[in-house]
Amino acid sequence: MIKIGNTPLKRLEKFWNHALFHPTDAIEDPWGKRILDRMAADGAIKTIRIYAMLEDIAYIDGEGNIAYDFRISDLRLDYLIEKGFDVLLAYGGMPACIAADPALYNTAAKNATRYKGKQFITSPPKDYALWEELCYEYTKHLVERYGEARVATWHAHCWNEPDGAFFMTNLKYGEYIEKSTEYCKLYDAFVRGVRRASKGLRVGGPALAEGHQFFDRFMAHVRESGVEMNYIALHTYGTGVSLINNGKRPIAVENHFRITLDAYMETIKKYGFEDTELIIDEWGASAQGYYNVEECPGLLFREHEVFSAYFTKFIAKLIEKGYPISKLMICLSGQHEMVTDFSGFRNFFTLNFIAKPIYNVHLMTSYLGEYLLEAECDTESTYVIPTRDEDGGLAVLLSYCSEFFSEDLPTITEELHFDGGIRDKTVTVYCIDKTHTNPYRAWERAGNPVIEGDVLRALREEGRLKPIKVQKGDEPITLPLSPNATYLVTVK
Repeated sequence: MIKIGNTPLKRLEKFWNHALFHPTDAIEDPWGKRILDRMAADGAIKTIRIYAMLEDIAYIDGEGNIAYDFRISDLRLDYLIEKGFDVLLAYGGMPACIAADPALYNTAAKNATRYKGKQFITSPPKDYALWEELCYEYTKHLVERYGEARVATWHAHCWNEPDGAFFMTNLKYGEYIEKSTEYCKLYDAFVRGVRRASKGLRVGGPALAEGHQFFDRFMAHVRESGVEMNYIALHTYGTGVSLINNGKRPIAVENHFRITLDAYMETIKKYGFEDTELIIDEWGASAQGYYNVEECPGLLFREHEVFSAYFTKFIAKLIEKGYPISKLMICLSGQHEMVTDFSGFRNFFTLNFIAKPIYNVHLMTSYLGEYLLEAECDTESTYVIPTRDEDGGLAVLLSYCSEFFSEDLPTITEELHFDGGIRDKTVTVYCIDKTHTNPYRAWERAGNPVIEGDVLRALREEGRLKPIKVQKGDEPITLPLSPNATYLVTVK
């Protein structure tokens, strides 16, 4: 039995409906717009993180001076604003005209080049004053085009994963002292440039990959120098392709805390920033979004009910930890590499635009309320997020799963009970499990037919979130729980 109380424990920061949209320049393309249109129409995602792609903006003009062309950037941001998204901007992409070494590239993708054949220059600037000026000119343009009031609601951070393969790639991964020293200069110049143009845009960093020593040095620098930092940006991935393949680290929500988050929080507390806004602006159960089932058969979890159960459990654990998270942003990358459906890429929709369970669980979370309620549950493997909204509506999200999301749990039936009485209310139940809202499993049961015509239409319909039952509040609310099932129950 699962009992839901009617006394709010605390007000919740609804941190879960946010995403990194990658590649950024897919916003210009029909397939990218199609994804953004669906997310906006459904209300599944509130904030989109993109790269500023400053390499598209700064250039050398005919007189040999550095000049700026914001038109492509404007197209991207205009579309996001038109669709009603909040924005987080990663100021990154070193323009060749200000790079110390324009030949220093990163090609961290399955293919030799990135989307549309572009390369990503990982060099520091040849002069930090040029980087500061670029950050100033870009921010000034944002304020002039969109207004200070709107820009002040956005977040911006300096660079992306400077501790890893996206910054100073002439250094080895472990040379964190050199990397962090240069990054602190980059960050300081970024803050100076932004603040010359906007007093409200929230600035932060370092959006690091996994470098704890790097993070310690950065946080020490912020504390000692007094440089402004309105929020802390971090990434967390539970495992990686090689670790899944060799069995050393199967997917598990606990990995996030053991590997990155608990240690990050210790460092944050060490330097006195425990009350500073925290944004996890990239997360995934596994890193390496450009990889799929060809390299790692275990990545098939991205296609079915396991990933939705994982996400629900992750949210429940983060709420339990009480970290000051304002946004948790799933990384949607590698999606331009698809050539077939259900191929294990890190995205919301398949090649033929069939919605996956990981998309629909994000849609489920959009129904959750602002207040966390108390809950009692007899089953250890059930993770419950009970909420109430301002108008008294109730929404409970729960998943039933083991540590490694294997199918070693028995199928059981739980009854959901609400204190305070819901006799005159309407109860709506949604489910993602092996037989509900699960296009991959439906395709599997049908014998993996060619995805076209009636098959495609049926799979798209299967991927639409819809109730499995609607009932009156005086009827028992019974939930059959199979391994990795996720339910949303609303009461209105």
